[in-house]
Amino acid sequence: KNMKERAVYLVKVVGSMVLMMSIYDFLLRTIPSSVPSPQSPIAAAIPPVVFKIFMGTALMLPVFVAKKDAVWPYTIAYIVPVLVWYGANRGIFWSIIWLVFGGVPLIEFIAGEDKENPTPEEEAKLLKKDSFRMVTMGWVPLQFVFLLWGMWAAVNWDLSLTDFLLLSISVGFPTGVLGINISHELIHKPTFEEKHLGKALLSMVCYGHWYTEHLWGHHKEVSTPHDPATAKLGETFYSFWPRSVIGSFKSAWEIEKQRAAKKGYPLWSLQNDTVQMGVTSLALAVFALTVFGVKALILFMIQSVTAFSLLEIVNYIEHYGLSRKSYVKDGKVGYEPVNPLHSWNADTRITNFLLFKLQRHSDHHAFAGRRYQILRTFEESPQMPTGYAGMITLALFPPLWFWVMNDRVRKNEEKLANSSERKEWEKNWKAYQ
Repeated sequence: KNMKERAVYLVKVVGSMVLMMSIYDFLLRTIPSSVPSPQSPIAAAIPPVVFKIFMGTALMLPVFVAKKDAVWPYTIAYIVPVLVWYGANRGIFWSIIWLVFGGVPLIEFIAGEDKENPTPEEEAKLLKKDSFRMVTMGWVPLQFVFLLWGMWAAVNWDLSLTDFLLLSISVGFPTGVLGINISHELIHKPTFEEKHLGKALLSMVCYGHWYTEHLWGHHKEVSTPHDPATAKLGETFYSFWPRSVIGSFKSAWEIEKQRAAKKGYPLWSLQNDTVQMGVTSLALAVFALTVFGVKALILFMIQSVTAFSLLEIVNYIEHYGLSRKSYVKDGKVGYEPVNPLHSWNADTRITNFLLFKLQRHSDHHAFAGRRYQILRTFEESPQMPTGYAGMITLALFPPLWFWVMNDRVRKNEEKLANSSERKEWEKNWKAYQ
């Protein structure tokens, strides 16, 4: 708001970047690495110090200078594949793992929050800018090229088993952090090109059934016992993962079965979206095997598991312990409509850019078709203590996760049970609608 506050904020942001880079340098000196051959001449020509300055600046600028109507801050998500490529060419196959689970959570604590919502006039202006769509749609061909590079590297570099596994996992971070997140944005949109580009991204990580389950299963059943993607209070991520992965496939197949019976086409046909994308994933696997070899196929499978595991850990934190109010009508159990009290949210500025405002998850569930640039934050929504990056890291350690989150869940339940507070909130909610 004034120069003094801006100066303090800049010192905090720069300080967080210096801390992050210092830890990164310590890891570089501690963890042995060897440069693969043949190394990219472009990566070889960029000194590590220059690349670190580039990375720091790219992460810092959006959280400090971005305006509400600016599209360029969302391009920082593209840092993820760049870091994987550069790190791998330098023999640092763990660099992206450090950034996602260490670097970004550190910055989240210091870089501040964004609690501003666009006005109706600003929303109309933002929706007219096609550049917001280009940022998401543009990733689809780049992801395919990135996968080709990963397959090539797996076959042509003489890697140890550890480095090969780290490379394969690292390739899954861009296809998960960008790929599945962007596919989530695209499949919710009404245009032909966006829906099919979203489906293409899911096919590249062998998780095509999620298209059907998410749109017609999760959004209908979220925060109820019927939703495999809603984590229960006291459930660890490690027990949630198989329940959600298997349960979401079963849910998708049941939805496809009902749709096929209703529309009169064979269940095992390309009209079945789950079959259609499964065939596409199989074709990609065959392509990897025949064009590059066995190592490329293994990399393709490992990056797929990595990518959809990142999706599942996000599913885990988004609705952990939250439940919709149930009622009985005509002998059948029903649930109140989805509203912003049924998703965990975060306002951390940097992760909102990295994840295309996925953290404003309540607004997404209440209005699934809203584009990312106009998603809103609600004061009444359950709030996480830090951004999704920090909470993902926390979820990997169940005792810490329960210590931080279980009390928040109980307080949210008390808030829901307070009839006068709830009535006041429902009154305000009608104004949002």
